Amino acid sequence: MHAGEFEPVRGVADLYVHDTGMFDTDEYGAVYVYDAERPIVIDTGTGANREALFETIDEIGIGREELEWILPTHAHLDHAGGAGHLAERYPNAEVLVPEKGVRHLVDPGALVAGTKSAVEEQWRYYDDPAPVPEDRIRGLAEGDRIDLGDRELVVYEAPGHAPHHAVFHDPDADVVFAADAAGIYVPETGDVLATSPPPQFDLDQCLADIRTVEDLDPEYLCYGHFGPREYEPELAGEAKRAYVEWVEAIRAKREELGDDDAIVDHFETASRDAEYWNPERARANASLNARGVLAYLDYIDDGE
Repeated sequence: MHAGEFEPVRGVADLYVHDTGMFDTDEYGAVYVYDAERPIVIDTGTGANREALFETIDEIGIGREELEWILPTHAHLDHAGGAGHLAERYPNAEVLVPEKGVRHLVDPGALVAGTKSAVEEQWRYYDDPAPVPEDRIRGLAEGDRIDLGDRELVVYEAPGHAPHHAVFHDPDADVVFAADAAGIYVPETGDVLATSPPPQFDLDQCLADIRTVEDLDPEYLCYGHFGPREYEPELAGEAKRAYVEWVEAIRAKREELGDDDAIVDHFETASRDAEYWNPERARANASLNARGVLAYLDYIDDGE
């Protein structure tokens, strides 16, 4: 699948995955469209390539008056940047987001500033988000249920990646929309990678979030990056191991080098071996994730 294309999610009726073409990397940005009785879009991409998503929704057969829900899994702009633009196009759709993300989508100024600082030159792959009107958005909490008419999604808070992050379970289809809560599964290599952006990555909570997915034991797992796959129990173990090893690698390198800029440079250089992303994205991802762990290490050191 390539940028702007979509396809059915094998094994899950009425569910489609759309490739946003994020960061000029095929399949990196996954948006899910559930053509239920009350249709929903789960995650929105950055908003930069929103016209292609609109075309996908049209081709699936969901009219502009028919879309019921817009559901970012969390407020990071690679997942929620298109929420306001979707709200503008689909006038009857309500935006749902974990409670701590509501203010970021209503007034995205601080989120934009933080994202620009975090992603630096990669901001060119984003677009300025449109604010979501306050009367078109509602916060979600643990245990809430989203009514899709012929099925529902159950909300599970998963704040390790970010405080405004949740996963959603459709118990009828036994599919979990995990976003970034279970790491990033890379089909090309079969690896599960940690994703640890600043400023509020929390290792212990990330491990708890993976256990949430593990306890749900779904048949299908829909990642926020590189799309869906059938779930196997060993995926949870691989994800937990990836997070622990990544944090320990950063910790060891800090003890060796003693300089955070040098640590980031080291992992940016090492990222050249990652063949499944373009080199620019590999460097940016390594930098972002390294800085997130460094902030986490500072946080736990300050708490001791």
